Amino acid sequence: MKRLTLLRHAKSDWDDPAQRDFDRGLNGRGKRAAALIGGHLRSGGAVFDAVVASPALRVVETLAQVELGYGRTLGAVWDRRIYLASAVTLLDVVQELPSEATHVLLVGHNPGLEDLALWLVPESDEAPRVALGVKYPTATIAEIVFDGTWRDLAPGAARLTRFVRPRDLDPTLGPDAD
Repeated sequence: MKRLTLLRHAKSDWDDPAQRDFDRGLNGRGKRAAALIGGHLRSGGAVFDAVVASPALRVVETLAQVELGYGRTLGAVWDRRIYLASAVTLLDVVQELPSEATHVLLVGHNPGLEDLALWLVPESDEAPRVALGVKYPTATIAEIVFDGTWRDLAPGAARLTRFVRPRDLDPTLGPDAD
């Protein structure tokens, strides 16, 4: 069984309207949320064989804060294709993952991550899937599992096992307008 954890970058800073989108970092709330998610991953025993992420500054800073909460370096591979990618492009990235990897963390942006999760996981009345269908907030993780190889992953072939928003762990971190 393969396990894919999708992490949307944390809340970014919009203080400088002239700044390039790629160069926007995190705001204070985003840093707190990312560190909290890192601690949640650690306490849940998550161990990643690979981490693939967008090189956008807000993703780099999200992973730095996740690592603080997680308690160790994750050793991300930066893949420019993930920056503002569509679900189709993200699926291509996932299907190219090393076959020996069993649990991978993919860190990127919306709407691509949300679209990918909705595409891979069939609709159901289960609470995590319903929450996913409503909104995929910043610094949220969606964990999916499926049988087969990374190349076999296809729409509707996965099961959502966890959907955790920062506000689920600390109510002061949500809801927000992202």
